[in-house]
Amino acid sequence: MSDHLAVDIGGTFVDAISFDSSTGEISLEKASTTQEDPKEGVLDAVGKVDLNLADSRAFTHGTTLGLNALLEREGATTGIITNEGFRDVFELGRYDVEEGEMYNITYQRPEQLVDRRRRLGVPGRLNADGEVVEPLDETAVREAVRELVEDWDVESIAVCFLHAYKNPEHEQRVADIIKEEYDDVSVSLSSDITNEYREYERTATTVLDAYIKPIFESYVDQLRDSLHDRGLEAPFFITRSGGGALAADNAKTAPVQTILSGPAGGLIGASFVGRRTDREDLITVDMGGTSLDACVIEDGTPAVEYEATLENQPVMIPIYDIRTIGAGGGSIAWLDGGLLKVGPKSAGANPGPICYGKGGEEPTLTDAAVALGYIDADAFLDGEMDLATDAAGQGIADRIADPLGMSVAEASEGIFNVTLANTVGAIREITVEKGLDPREFTMCAYGGAGPMFAPLLARELGMKEILIPQAPSVFSAWGMLMADVVYDFSQTRINVLEESDYDTLISDFERLEDEGRQTLADEGFTDDEQQFERSVEMRYLGQEHTVEVPADDISSLEELGQRFESHHVDRYGHAMDDPAEAVHIRVRAVGTTEKPELQSADSVEDVPVTTTEAYCFATESFTDFDVVPRSSLAPGDTVPGPAIIREPTTTIVFHSDQRATVDDFGHLVIAEADE
Repeated sequence: MSDHLAVDIGGTFVDAISFDSSTGEISLEKASTTQEDPKEGVLDAVGKVDLNLADSRAFTHGTTLGLNALLEREGATTGIITNEGFRDVFELGRYDVEEGEMYNITYQRPEQLVDRRRRLGVPGRLNADGEVVEPLDETAVREAVRELVEDWDVESIAVCFLHAYKNPEHEQRVADIIKEEYDDVSVSLSSDITNEYREYERTATTVLDAYIKPIFESYVDQLRDSLHDRGLEAPFFITRSGGGALAADNAKTAPVQTILSGPAGGLIGASFVGRRTDREDLITVDMGGTSLDACVIEDGTPAVEYEATLENQPVMIPIYDIRTIGAGGGSIAWLDGGLLKVGPKSAGANPGPICYGKGGEEPTLTDAAVALGYIDADAFLDGEMDLATDAAGQGIADRIADPLGMSVAEASEGIFNVTLANTVGAIREITVEKGLDPREFTMCAYGGAGPMFAPLLARELGMKEILIPQAPSVFSAWGMLMADVVYDFSQTRINVLEESDYDTLISDFERLEDEGRQTLADEGFTDDEQQFERSVEMRYLGQEHTVEVPADDISSLEELGQRFESHHVDRYGHAMDDPAEAVHIRVRAVGTTEKPELQSADSVEDVPVTTTEAYCFATESFTDFDVVPRSSLAPGDTVPGPAIIREPTTTIVFHSDQRATVDDFGHLVIAEADE
C-alpha cells in the first residue's frame, strides 16, 4: 500500500490529491462542493482520482464543516451543566466588546449559542488543587439532564466544572449519567478538551465543541462508511487547527480541534516548501471561492495561538493565527448607498458566479476577472466548465457599473481594488500590528484565486517576491500529505520560577510525554517514529498574558528563566525585574509520517505562447498579455510581465512591473521587474 490520499473541502470546490510513495507520482482532481451533503462532493473528487482505494495506506481530510456550522448558526441545540451558582459564567464572559464597536453606545452582544434556560448548575465543588470540597449531587445531575433534554430539546451537552483541569472525576461522572439517561445525546467535557484554567474560556471552548459535535460525528461516520464501501481500509485522519493531523475517532471526541482544519493544510505545505527553498519567513495567502486566509510563518513555523477568537467567542485550543476575511473568487460585489463593497457574502458553488451559468445573478470577483480578461472562457477548469462571459459583463453592468455611471471595465477594476483594500487590512493585522514588516517576508499564494490576486497584494504591501507553488489550487490538500500526526497535552501549573523545583517540572513533562507516547503507540507509531516537544508558557508576576518558551533540553530553572527573558525581549523589546512565573506546561507528541519529496522539474511541453488583451494595474490600461501554459516552463525560465500563466485549475496574473522566474522545483517566483 503506497498511496496516500488527501481531500480538502472549500466553500466552492473540493480538492483531492493522491501520492504514490513507490513512484513519487502525484494525481490531483477537483469537484464542486455540495453544500446540502458535503460528503458527496468529497466522494465525487475521490472518484475522479486515478486510485484504487484498497491500495491506500492513509486518508487525510481537511474540512471547515464545524466552522461553517458556527458561522451559519446551524449547530446542535446545546445545553450547559456546570457548578451551582455559575450558570451565567458563559454569558458574563470578560465583558469584552468587539474592537469596531468600542464606542457604540447602542451595541448589543450577539445572540448566545446557549440561552439561559439551557444553562443549569448542580451541587458539587472542587478546590483549586482538585480536591473534593462538596460531593457531586448525582440526583441533581439526573434532574438537570432530564430538564435539558425533555423540556428544552437539547441534543448536545457541554459539561464544565470549576477546576476540572486539576481533577476531571466530577465531569466524567456527569458524562456517565448523561449516557445512562439518554445514550443518543452528545457530550463534551472541558477536561477532554483543555487542561487549563480560566473558567469562562474553558466553558466557551467546550460549548463550541458541543455545538458542532453531533454534526461533525455524523459527517465523519457517514464519510468513513461511504469510503469503506468503496474499498478504503486505511487509517482516517483529520487535520488539526494548530498543525498536524489526528485520528478521526479522536477528532470526534473533540471536534473543536479541527475547526480550521482546511486552512491548516496549506500552512503545513507552505512551511515545508519554505524550508526546502530557503524561504522560512512567509506570509501565506490562501484565496479560494469563498474566503481568504492569511497567516505569518517565521523561521519555518506558522504562528500558533493557544487562545483565539471565533465569532466573538474565545477558543482555548492550539490554533494557527489565521486571519480570515470574506474575500474569494465568489465574493459578491454590491452597492451600499452608492458605495461599492465586496463580500463577505459569497455566491458559493451553487449558483456560483454569474459566469458559471448556473443561475447566479449577483456579480462576483470571478466575474470581474472575466471582464478584465484574466480568465479564458474556453480553458476554465481545463475546459470542463463553459463560462458565460457575456452574462458576467451584463451582470456587472446592471448591478454595479450603470448605477455608478461607469463602464464595466471600470467597475471590474473597482471590485478588485475594494477586495485589495480589505485584504491589505487583514495582512497588516498579523504583521504591522505585531511589529513585523511585511516587506521582509515572501508571500506564498495558493488556492484557486490566490495566484491571480496575490501579485496585486504584494505590490500594494511592497513585498519583495511572491512564491506560487506547484498545483496551487489544490495546495492545501497537498499540504495534508505533509502532515504528521500530532497531539497536544498541557497542564496548568502556576508557580513563581524561583520557588519551583526543577525535578518536579521534569516529572510533569515526563507524565505528559507518557500520555502522548501511549496515544501514538495506539495509532501504530513505533518509538523511532515518535517525537516530543516541550514548552512552558511564562509571564512576569502580575502580568496577564504569557509567552511560550521552548523547554527542550533545559538543564536548570535558571536556563528556563534566561530563555523566557530572551523571548520577552524579542516580542516586547524589553525585560523586567519582576519574578518570572510558569503558567502552563505543554508537550506536543508527533508521530512522523512518510512525505512526498519536492521533485526537480525537468519535463516540459512544447506549447506556443499566445497573447490576449487584459487590464494591467501597473499601467492602468488594457494591454496585450502573454499567455503562457505553465506546463511549458522549465527551471530557470523567466517570463516578463504583463503575463498570464495558465494551468488547468488556476490562473496566475502579474503585471508590467513584475516578472516571474521558475525555480528548480518548478515553483514560480514573481518579483519586481528590473528597471
